[in-house]
Amino acid sequence: MNRLDDYDYHLPPELIAQQGVEPRDASRLMVLHRADGRLEHRLFREVVDYLREGDVLVLNQSKVIPARLFATNPQGTPVEVLLVRELSPEGRGGVWEAMLKPAKRAKGGLRFADDLEAEVIAVEEDGTRVLRFSGNVWEHLEALGQTPLPPYIHEPVDPERYQTVYARTPGSVAAPTAGLHFTPGLLERIRAMGVETHYVTLHVGPGTFKPVKDDPDRHTMHAEPYEVPLETAEAVGRAKAEGRRVVAVGTTVVRTLESAWQGGQLRAGRGETQLFIRPGFTFRAVDALITNFHLPKSTLLMLVSAFAGHELTMRAYRTAVEQRYRFYSLGDAMLIV
Repeated sequence: MNRLDDYDYHLPPELIAQQGVEPRDASRLMVLHRADGRLEHRLFREVVDYLREGDVLVLNQSKVIPARLFATNPQGTPVEVLLVRELSPEGRGGVWEAMLKPAKRAKGGLRFADDLEAEVIAVEEDGTRVLRFSGNVWEHLEALGQTPLPPYIHEPVDPERYQTVYARTPGSVAAPTAGLHFTPGLLERIRAMGVETHYVTLHVGPGTFKPVKDDPDRHTMHAEPYEVPLETAEAVGRAKAEGRRVVAVGTTVVRTLESAWQGGQLRAGRGETQLFIRPGFTFRAVDALITNFHLPKSTLLMLVSAFAGHELTMRAYRTAVEQRYRFYSLGDAMLIV
């Protein structure tokens, strides 16, 4: 399945979720059984019925930052700035990749506050700008920034509702949305079953919404930084050696684990990934996946198709539309076993 149209489906606009369900674990859950193609319809809190003692549940603890900023150029004209990722040494916050709108207005520099300015020092191939700030951006984010929301969400959203309950490490400009369904209580129930919970960090960039154009073979993923703690690497290694399942919460966890899997084991440490997973990919680390319902023709839908099989995935999506599931970041979930 290599044609872009193979990943298209019709989605009525009213099925695009504008608000998250409360409580979080009351969202719907479609369960896909790869072995026999069965589809089941449950509530998310019933995910416990499909987890087993000894499973290793891996979650992405990245936290969404208020990365949407507004500046003015020397002529006083407004420029919108979306921070993508920090390039300067950790903690300094002085050099960032950013997307500007409109970018041409940034000539001559940008002023964000009396004590924070920036200049464009490079333009990357995809049009992303590299900004050098006059001060530490992290110290200004809470006062100046807004939480960036996906372009298909048109209603105001509580910024805390767009964070997972276990978010710890600031750096994402979009939420790792599969984790939005978990509550502290549900995580406690899961641990009480004997399921191990471990964490990785992958800072989600705006590239997660970048559409694939024409030929998937020509699509380039935006680089995203990740970190695998030693504890997580060891836990996954033990599980794989003992034949226990590794359950990834979200496509970001899949990309992190599969990127860090080297030499027959999961390597701890930091790195960057541009891994583009689509049908034909051989999964080495992940045995089951919790994810949301993704955009047509997206890299995320291609990843799910690689994991569940293209035919089953597209049948599941057609069924989700028929059954009026809620789609995208604040929508319902899917468990693939």
